[in-house]
Amino acid sequence: MASADPSALSLTERSKERVRALFPGVMIAVTVAVAAKFLSEHYATPAMLLALLLGIAVSFLGEEGKTVEGIGFAARTLLRLGVALLGVRVSMTLMLGLGWDLIALVIVGVLLTIGFGLSVARFFGHKWRFAFLTAGSVAICGASAAMAISAILPKDERSEERLIFTVMGVTVLSTIAMIAYPILVRTLGMNEIAGGVFLGGTIHDVAQVVGAGFSISEQTGDTATLVKLFRVAMLAPVVLVASLIIRGFAEMDEDGKRPPLLPGFVLGFLVLAAASSFGLIPPAISEFLSQCSRWLLLVAIAAVGMKTNLKQILSVGAAAIALIIVETLFIAVVILAGINLLT
Repeated sequence: MASADPSALSLTERSKERVRALFPGVMIAVTVAVAAKFLSEHYATPAMLLALLLGIAVSFLGEEGKTVEGIGFAARTLLRLGVALLGVRVSMTLMLGLGWDLIALVIVGVLLTIGFGLSVARFFGHKWRFAFLTAGSVAICGASAAMAISAILPKDERSEERLIFTVMGVTVLSTIAMIAYPILVRTLGMNEIAGGVFLGGTIHDVAQVVGAGFSISEQTGDTATLVKLFRVAMLAPVVLVASLIIRGFAEMDEDGKRPPLLPGFVLGFLVLAAASSFGLIPPAISEFLSQCSRWLLLVAIAAVGMKTNLKQILSVGAAAIALIIVETLFIAVVILAGINLLT
């Protein structure tokens, strides 16, 4: 009998060694994510925020021992895969039903908010990296956008600190908005459609948009969800254009590398979004991939938390909190003004 190819055996052994090295850390991140999901369902708290906080609570696991490599893999590779799978939630055919006026309003709101953040950040003592990270997160889709944008920014010693702070900030503000904005919608006397546009166009995270919208009515919830998903669809073009711009002027990161020309996760997002828009993905598979995306992002944010030093996060300061709040208020004003102009 012919002997097995030594190079093939070597490749197999290397793969097994890689899996053995990653397994402990990945399983710890999965365990934290499952715990966060359980607590979220029983205590009505955002799972992303809980995963982040629980991850920070066991951050010693990301510093030394057998779990370090797997935690790094979860925070990096699983994050990108989760963002790519977000594309299955995008159906441009369905979103075109919003009408060109509302589509234009959402696009303008996203772009103005990013521009505003970049313009005012210096008054809060922050540079363009933190400004783009926070403004992009506020403008597009909260924690998911923060993780996607962080992946294309040049890395330095404070990259994870900025990411954690942004995820925490937009998640907390999104939760507050989920409670406060429906009250504002009723106070201003908005109809169901206008209320849905406002909620979907301003609240950061998808889950909170759904919660706020359906707390008013089914029509408001449907409209809010559709508007929010259009903002999610803006993630790929914004990240793609930003990566091209950043690559042209940004300094090398701490590893001596420039941001990628076309991040693989953005390409994956675009391919899946196109397939979803043309109805090429069966509903059952689409729902499965969507759930996979949610879990991958939850595991990734737990891993990011485990790689974080809480003292460094707290050192970011009040100015950073103020910047995220101002950006959040800005997009709310822009969308509200747009609704008034269109009605």
